[in-house]
Amino acid sequence: MDRGTEREAAPGRGAGDDVEAEHTAVGRVPLAVILIDRDGLVSHWSRGARRLFGTTKEEAIGQPALDLLPVSGALPEDDETGPYGAFAAYDGLGPDLESSLDGRLSYPAAGRARLTVPERSETGVTPPEGWGSDRVDVLWWAYPLVGPGRERLLVLAADADGLRQDIPEEDGAFERIAPGFALHTDFPGAEELARRLPEILPSMSVGESARIVAQVLELGYPVLEFSQNERVPVTPDWGVARRAERKARRERAVLAVTEGLPLPAEAADDEGEDLEYVAVRERLEFLNEVSGRIGTSLDLTTTILEVSRAVVPRFTDVAGTYLREQVVAGEGFPDGVPDTTTMWHRVALEHTDEPGRWDDVVPVGEAMPFPAHTPFFQCMTTGDPVLVPRISEQMGHMIASQFEKRDIRPLITGRSMLVVPLKARNVVLGFMILLRHPERVEFNDMDRVTGAELAARAGLVLDNARMYTYQESVAETLQDSMLPHIPPRMAGCDIATRYLPGTLLGRVGGDWFDSVKLPGARTALVVGDVMGHGLNSAAMMGQLRTAVQTMAAMDLPPAQLLRNLDDLAQRLGDNYLATCLYAVYDPIASELHIANAGHIPPVIVHAGDGRSELLDLPTGAPIGVGGVPFEAVRVRVEPGDRLVMCTDGLVEVRGEDIGVGLATLCESAAHPAASMDDACDTIIRSLNTRGGRKDDVALLMARLNGIEPDDVAEWRLALDPAQVRRARAVVREQLHEWGLPKLADNAALLAGELVTNAVRHSHGRHVELRLVRGDTLLCEVDDDDHTLPSLLSSGPDDEFGRGLHVVGMLAREWGASRTTAGKTVWFELTLPRR
Repeated sequence: MDRGTEREAAPGRGAGDDVEAEHTAVGRVPLAVILIDRDGLVSHWSRGARRLFGTTKEEAIGQPALDLLPVSGALPEDDETGPYGAFAAYDGLGPDLESSLDGRLSYPAAGRARLTVPERSETGVTPPEGWGSDRVDVLWWAYPLVGPGRERLLVLAADADGLRQDIPEEDGAFERIAPGFALHTDFPGAEELARRLPEILPSMSVGESARIVAQVLELGYPVLEFSQNERVPVTPDWGVARRAERKARRERAVLAVTEGLPLPAEAADDEGEDLEYVAVRERLEFLNEVSGRIGTSLDLTTTILEVSRAVVPRFTDVAGTYLREQVVAGEGFPDGVPDTTTMWHRVALEHTDEPGRWDDVVPVGEAMPFPAHTPFFQCMTTGDPVLVPRISEQMGHMIASQFEKRDIRPLITGRSMLVVPLKARNVVLGFMILLRHPERVEFNDMDRVTGAELAARAGLVLDNARMYTYQESVAETLQDSMLPHIPPRMAGCDIATRYLPGTLLGRVGGDWFDSVKLPGARTALVVGDVMGHGLNSAAMMGQLRTAVQTMAAMDLPPAQLLRNLDDLAQRLGDNYLATCLYAVYDPIASELHIANAGHIPPVIVHAGDGRSELLDLPTGAPIGVGGVPFEAVRVRVEPGDRLVMCTDGLVEVRGEDIGVGLATLCESAAHPAASMDDACDTIIRSLNTRGGRKDDVALLMARLNGIEPDDVAEWRLALDPAQVRRARAVVREQLHEWGLPKLADNAALLAGELVTNAVRHSHGRHVELRLVRGDTLLCEVDDDDHTLPSLLSSGPDDEFGRGLHVVGMLAREWGASRTTAGKTVWFELTLPRR
């Protein structure tokens, strides 16, 4: 039937021309031809494109192709229309057109989409029944272009509904209409097809036209698939007559078979075309299947196994995967082209042979380089697949020479081999060695293309997993570097800690714990939680933790410290919000001095009766809110009591009242344990198995052992240089009394140096000297001068400046900190082994 004069010229007239035909021959199907430049803008818009998509050439040229062509989007039922219509998601034949338009695909793609186009009355095309006046069923082909020209993509499109109406009723029903690709040599008159292909292209120079034609022929000729076994080329002279002729040839073949006559030669040609079609179709289905099976996880190990298992046994019988050392180690992106010294790790091996046949000869986990004369080296340096139809004995011997004391020749000789690179961003991350059994058909050029496409997809998936692994490693390293390494024993207490990264919202967070040594054998215990997750929270946590350490070293009272921290958070920014629990343990006074800033309360486990309870503290507002006072309370404790401080990620579960978690915390904290570490693990097991935890967790437990009064000695000394001699004498006497005569001389010397400085710089009437016997011998000197001492350079004739150098050389550790009344200077000596 004649479609009328409103239709574009038949493709035989040149679908790319803007000359409108006087009439259209019966069954001729006009094509829309669009060229897209390297910026994604339309550079050619044929008259067929105007009639199909409802946009004039003047409106289309220079516009983004994504705004004009049928990319993925809302289904027609959604009835969402934009300036150029709404497009349906592709119906499952392959990637959608958007993947080609944005440059993600390096191979030709074809598909189908429904679209809504305004002002369809201008096109002269009758819309399909049931779709209203503006619904169009579009078939499209997309060809990526390479070369010196500006054109990056050639898109062909046709009206599928127009094809249906062009099929005469007597021609019979057909299963479907789908776009596809085939070798142009699959059809009779292949030379004629190639010669007339430029007629559907826009007017351009002979060189440009020849370049595009050559790429179209190489990538695959556009075809229409009407059923599983029937294809026709999209040519300038295609029409219903061609399809009818093909149908008649098939009917003659059926008649010949029915009557027992020889099969006509034309039918044999059709069978060859069908077999080739099936092969291409199988490869497309295989690639789609593989794409769906790989990349389900960002775990590098899982991804490696998915890639290897996806190709065995359908595509190959043996698949060995090798990756560069940096990729396996989770390091940064590998630099440079591989060479003969590059180490390649065998990370996976899948095969269909009997179990264990390959394990001893080529074990997973082995690392090895490859010499320059091997196909593996050629693949890794060029980045191109290498096809070996059959591994000869000579090549088998050459490959086997890389495996010391292992004869791999029986496993590989006579097999067909394909080596494909695993690339990302033009860098070879690894390669896959694919082998087929000798009795199986050998790899061919089509397999090489399929393998290259498979490797390209696998390379991107592996690179995503590699980047995720690397970034996770960097984040965890950052987190670990920000968390302190707390000694298990402090003055008068034992400490154990645990940190668990978040499980659902990233492995980096803002939870932290800390302990700070304070004057008077006291210890500051801190747990905090920055609101939020990720690197920003971790960085914010690092700033607040450093601030707490600095202010704790100044011996600020807990409430004042939180007040200063709140002021600091407000100065740093509006988003600095955190909760914090700050406690100072005095083992001599057996007392806790605690202040809370919006944090969950701590648990105290009483050593006497094993009872546990939540400490009733003023909650306070979170750090960063501002304008809210903080209160501190003093809590009397007994030797052996345990203090448990944690963040809310341990006790809070979505959909559950936090009181349930706090009750479980109290119960698990009271459970007897052989050690502090075992006690922490008991709490973690009790609370971390409830499921639903997404936040990170910080847990600090301190056993408050206290310091016996007999282990503390204190003296008040007048501001008289003569008191230095007394200080040395009382230190010696006390150490002999404690049974530490070996420390007497050094301790007396160093105590004299500290007392000398205190007497010289103090403004009051006395200084205080204190000795504390614990895991170390601690000596402290207090005075009312707030200026902290510092090491000075001193010459041989200088009278001052050498005392602290002596302290630094003989003491295990020394330091100074400000106090409310002035400062404390201290040193520690290691106790001799008993």
